[in-house]
Amino acid sequence: MEARAVAKYVRISPLKVRQVTAMIAGRPVTEAQAVLRFAPSRSAQAVAKVLNSAVANAENNYELNRDDLIVSRAVVDKGPSTKRLQTRARGRADVIIKRSSHITVVVAEKE
Repeated sequence: MEARAVAKYVRISPLKVRQVTAMIAGRPVTEAQAVLRFAPSRSAQAVAKVLNSAVANAENNYELNRDDLIVSRAVVDKGPSTKRLQTRARGRADVIIKRSSHITVVVAEKE
C-alpha cells in the first residue's frame, strides 16, 4: 500500500530541493524526518512538510502504522518560472529567473 502527498508551486529551485530529496529516498520515515530536521537548507522544511502530509495520508486513509513506513519515492519536478527584469548600467537589463518546484513524496509499507 502506498500513500502520497504533493506540494505544487513551491518557490524554491528544483536543483536545491533535489539535493534534499536524495538524502531521504529509501529511508524509514522516522529517520527521514530526523535527517530533514537537521538539514541546513530552506528546502528541507518544504520537503518535511510534504513528508508529514504523506505519513498523515497513510495513517488516516489507509490505516497504516507509522513505524512500518519507508520513503519509497521522493520526486521533484520543475514548476513554472517567473521572469523579472533587473536594471543594469548604461540602460541595460538582466533577466532574473525565479524557479519553482513540484514536490512529490510517496511512502509505502516495508516488505
